[in-house]
Amino acid sequence: LSAYFCFLMTALGVTAGAHRLWSHRSYKAKLPLRIFLAAANSMAFQNDIYEWSRDHRVHHKYSETDADPHNARRGFFFSHIGWLFVRKHRDVIEKGRKLDFTDLLDDPVVRFQRKYYKSSVVLMCFVIPTFVPWYLWGESLWNAYFLASILRYTISLNVTWLVNSAAHMYGNRPYDKYINPRQNTFVTLGAIGEGFHNYHHTFPFDYSASELGLKFNPTTWFIDFMFWLGLVTDRKQAPKEMIQARKERSGDGSA
Repeated sequence: LSAYFCFLMTALGVTAGAHRLWSHRSYKAKLPLRIFLAAANSMAFQNDIYEWSRDHRVHHKYSETDADPHNARRGFFFSHIGWLFVRKHRDVIEKGRKLDFTDLLDDPVVRFQRKYYKSSVVLMCFVIPTFVPWYLWGESLWNAYFLASILRYTISLNVTWLVNSAAHMYGNRPYDKYINPRQNTFVTLGAIGEGFHNYHHTFPFDYSASELGLKFNPTTWFIDFMFWLGLVTDRKQAPKEMIQARKERSGDGSA
């Protein structure tokens, strides 16, 4: 249970934080929530918020081209993990420089996390998940470290990478059949709501990353709960009329 709680926190640091908040600005979050999401993002250990959001914006702008950091047209392995083992294609660097990321560094939370990223990763990703079970209920350090820290970290990395690989290759395309990203139920379950990828690439500004009310989407539930608490404002959504019109114009007819 402790490891799974850490997994959920890790996932939210990426999905609700680096992805939907900082990369896409699909909603606004007040300072306490931004601090929590930054801490959770350090637990995820997938590069700091600035780097993660920078690469993701480039991915959306130049999806499935050489300027896409994890171009799925180069194969499953490359888009899943191989892109981290090689130097970035020169197009990623050159075209990425043309995008504006000043809004990210305007956020003091992003600047603070970036400045102290290595220390925050050691604390959030490895020390706390290991220390809490050992101190509070006498779990062995061996079990706490390898389950709540290492296994949880490995699983969280791979479910995130599946959004870049599997969700760009396998599934239907009810909103836009002319792009690679697809609806993938398996990825949705693992990545707590990020597998509705054909929808997300069609309407990247939508905070829910899916049609509300239709599917399993814990990240959206979390954002809605934070809205209820008064910590979230300005949630952006695609109007139903826009969604239906897009389905009829460019969808594959599967929904």
